[in-house]
Amino acid sequence: MQNLPTFVLVHGAFANSFSFAPLQAELALLGHRSVAVDLPGHGFEATFPPAYQAPQELDALSAEPGSIKGVTLADNAARVIEALERAKRNGPTILVAHSRGGITVTAVANARPELVDRIVYVSAWCPVDLDVAGYYAEPEMADVDPGTLAPALVGNPAELGLLRVNFRTADPVALAAFRQAFAADLADDEFRTFLNTFQPDENLDAGTSADRAQAATWGRIPKTYVRLAADASVPPAVQDRMIREADALTPDNPFDVRTLEGSHLRWLVHPKPAAALLAGLAAH
Repeated sequence: MQNLPTFVLVHGAFANSFSFAPLQAELALLGHRSVAVDLPGHGFEATFPPAYQAPQELDALSAEPGSIKGVTLADNAARVIEALERAKRNGPTILVAHSRGGITVTAVANARPELVDRIVYVSAWCPVDLDVAGYYAEPEMADVDPGTLAPALVGNPAELGLLRVNFRTADPVALAAFRQAFAADLADDEFRTFLNTFQPDENLDAGTSADRAQAATWGRIPKTYVRLAADASVPPAVQDRMIREADALTPDNPFDVRTLEGSHLRWLVHPKPAAALLAGLAAH
């Protein structure tokens, strides 16, 4: 076991380590160890106010403080670095990011490249030429509705110091928007089950231009980009753009590019193909 890598899994926005449980089970059955990291304010550190329960009290929920207020990208990176330092004692590490988790993983690789033997982005943000917010203004994101979360947004983010979304809503408009963005190819019950693993709060800090991929540090780590072919949240066009930009930044260390079928969340609900792909990377 000493020479086998440990997969360190980093979740996306509003998610937590729990969403990786099916993938970790498949990895374990293939003989691989993994650890799913909860970023600060996530998992059992999350805030689930009584007003978020049923029956909901949205007025109270819109003003309830949240533990994730003030959490920064630097805090997220520190949490992952701590996990990597511990995992590295057992051998190589493969750092895997999904969605918004890619911002954290990129910052980690900029700061501590010696802790990472391979980075794997699974339809994850890998900011190179632009900040993440900048990509949303680009043609590759033209088909993505920036107001997807708006029907279920609760409270004023500026006043709360966080972004709060009511994932327990029964509003058909909001549910349809979530479904289209994240999980159009899942069964109804699969979609709603995943939605119930989400937490209502997310932090606001996505870093600055200093947190984009840096050639001297991030750029020396072997890296794989796993495209999700039917992703409507981080579309293939923007995935491909980030791959091109990264390859231009480090032409001697380009992305190893793979593709999985399915939506933004399907690979986590039906994880066998992803587990096989990751196991194959561990063998190299």
